[in-house]
Amino acid sequence: MKQRAHVLVVDDQADNLLILEDALSAFYEVHPAVNGREALRYLNGGGRADLILLDVMMPEIDGYEVCRRLKSSESTRTIPVLFLTGLDRPEDEERGLELGAEDFIHKPISPPVVRARVRTHLALSRATRALERRNADLELLVAERTAEISEQARRLVSSKQEVIAAQAATITAFCALAEARDNETGNHIRRTQHYVRILAEALQDHPRFRDELDDEVIQLLFKSAPLHDVGKVAT
Repeated sequence: MKQRAHVLVVDDQADNLLILEDALSAFYEVHPAVNGREALRYLNGGGRADLILLDVMMPEIDGYEVCRRLKSSESTRTIPVLFLTGLDRPEDEERGLELGAEDFIHKPISPPVVRARVRTHLALSRATRALERRNADLELLVAERTAEISEQARRLVSSKQEVIAAQAATITAFCALAEARDNETGNHIRRTQHYVRILAEALQDHPRFRDELDDEVIQLLFKSAPLHDVGKVAT
């Protein structure tokens, strides 16, 4: 069975409370409060409210102040507030909307209008919460995927560095072997390395090679230059 939404109705006029209870009790759990203090006490005590119908003109604490407190509290700021008012000045509505109220219902109270507004804002509230949950799930998923991609990138960089280190060690070993076989050949290989680097750096600013000869490529050429004489090791 679908759980019924809870509507907190706040008005200091008993006849208005009766009208609102009669209009809504067949569809929602209605909780009446005769003033702002009672409404705040109900909510601060853990009372449930999925939507609040709040009279503007009340003694002690008016509806504007109640709304301000509700929207300032983490536990109640997302509850939709619909003002009930006999005021018809635009600045009165502007003030309420600036405080965070979702809508105004003008007196005298019309039960069909109240039911329609309550139904609409409860649906909007449910949709908003569902969207927030979906966004939270997506943010978590993005964070997880970002962490996975970062880890994969780290492993690729580590693997690339290992390959480069292995290449350098192999080339160094060939040079050392060439020197052991023939000192002149070993020196020739090392000179060739440096000649290749000097030539590559000189060509780095040439229009034809500017896009191809970056520092990484030049370093790779420097390391691989000895390979042109690798055959001499076996002769």
